Amino acid sequence: MADLFVYGTLCHLPLLERVLGRPAVKIARRAADLPGWAVYWAQGESFPTIRAEAGGRAKGLILRDLGEADMARLDHYEGGFGYALQPLAVETADGAAEALVYLPEGDRWPPGAPWHLGDWVARYGPLTLAAADEVMERFGLTAPQEIAALFPWIRARGWAQCLAQEAAPTTLRCAPEPDDYRIEAMRPGHEGFFRLRAFDISHRRFDGSRSATLGREAFQAYDAALVLPYDPVSDQLMLVEQFRFGPVWRRDPVAWMLEPIAGLVDAGERPADCARREAVEEAGLELGDLRLMTRVYASPGYSSEFFHCYLGLCDLSETRGRLAGLAHENEDIRSHVISFERAMALVDSGEANAGPLAMMLLWLARHREELRRAALPARP
Repeated sequence: MADLFVYGTLCHLPLLERVLGRPAVKIARRAADLPGWAVYWAQGESFPTIRAEAGGRAKGLILRDLGEADMARLDHYEGGFGYALQPLAVETADGAAEALVYLPEGDRWPPGAPWHLGDWVARYGPLTLAAADEVMERFGLTAPQEIAALFPWIRARGWAQCLAQEAAPTTLRCAPEPDDYRIEAMRPGHEGFFRLRAFDISHRRFDGSRSATLGREAFQAYDAALVLPYDPVSDQLMLVEQFRFGPVWRRDPVAWMLEPIAGLVDAGERPADCARREAVEEAGLELGDLRLMTRVYASPGYSSEFFHCYLGLCDLSETRGRLAGLAHENEDIRSHVISFERAMALVDSGEANAGPLAMMLLWLARHREELRRAALPARP
């Protein structure tokens, strides 16, 4: 049995419950201080770090009587991020005690501003809980070092689940009710940059009965922000072109696709901010007014991938196509500035055969006259 002092995110009981795999009432704990140490935000990160500091006093919890399985789960959650266990003297209401503490190795996490649990919970709590669910689902399957390498993508998937709580209306479709569906069992899938979930599920049928238990698979992906740059004065828009793997595996002889600017929404990032960032990265384009077109599932029959689609108003009168993309992401992107009429001809011919692009161009066709009327007096 071991005692462990925690000073950071694991003081948030919902997170501690997920990591240890049992409710807080079954976790022996009490308040404790670690004298001579202080807790700070890890610089530029979403979690805290700790450093020795004269006169410091790190507040936290001492977790009592942790078994071997408990420590294995904690090591799985913490082990890939450059923290190692060391025994230190802590203080409780009952006096001094020795406990293990996860301390950063070397100078891997330089300190930023002083850290407070309440600030972290308000900013990152739900996102971290969603990410922790995936991390702990991988316990015994994925090494801690692999978890650390995948952690930005794990957090992005967790953030997608947070964004999903901003649900669309239910004026025609079924409104949610308790026990609408049940995940009856999970089966081995694929755990990597992408996740393939294999599961058994049952759901409520329209006649009120319960479906049979169905064996299914689903692709657990990310949220993406898409933006179509449009100049309502010159009536031009920008498309990007890049090599895509989907057509390769469909044996399509043309694997280069015309698309809107797009990118994965990073953890904690608002989709509109992602759209602006991607416009700079993929096309060197600073957008003006950003209009939400629609928010849609890409293919809800088997994928969680979700698109936040925007129209980006901008001046394209002096803009020409260019080559762009981030080298470290192996991006090779060519942009095209074309007229609205040319774009619609590409839809009609089938050359614009990426679904999101066709959908966004058709949205623009519906709103184009209104946008042009509002913008034409604005530019001499």
